[in-house]
Amino acid sequence: MNPEVQGGRVHASRRPEVQRGRAQTLRGVVVGDKMAKTVIVEVRRTVKHSLYHKSMRRRQRFFVHDEKKEAKVGDKVIAIACRPLSRHKHFQLFKVLEKVSEQ
Repeated sequence: MNPEVQGGRVHASRRPEVQRGRAQTLRGVVVGDKMAKTVIVEVRRTVKHSLYHKSMRRRQRFFVHDEKKEAKVGDKVIAIACRPLSRHKHFQLFKVLEKVSEQ
């Protein structure tokens, strides 16, 4: 039997490199930073009502992993999708776009 194939499977080191698509990104504002290494990012968007065609504001909140604790409430950030880190966390902080001014 070929040593690269074990039990009908190709060994991980011999697999061809798989190209994946671009990671999902979020752009929003930090609304909570009370947890350890986690911030809550709120993403706002507008949608048209399907029947009445009125613009409606919608928001979604995501738990984002912040390893270095660099984001504070009010900062605008970008987060990217990653493997599930906990029950609710599926995003990692990528970059802080705009810091809130400290007074």
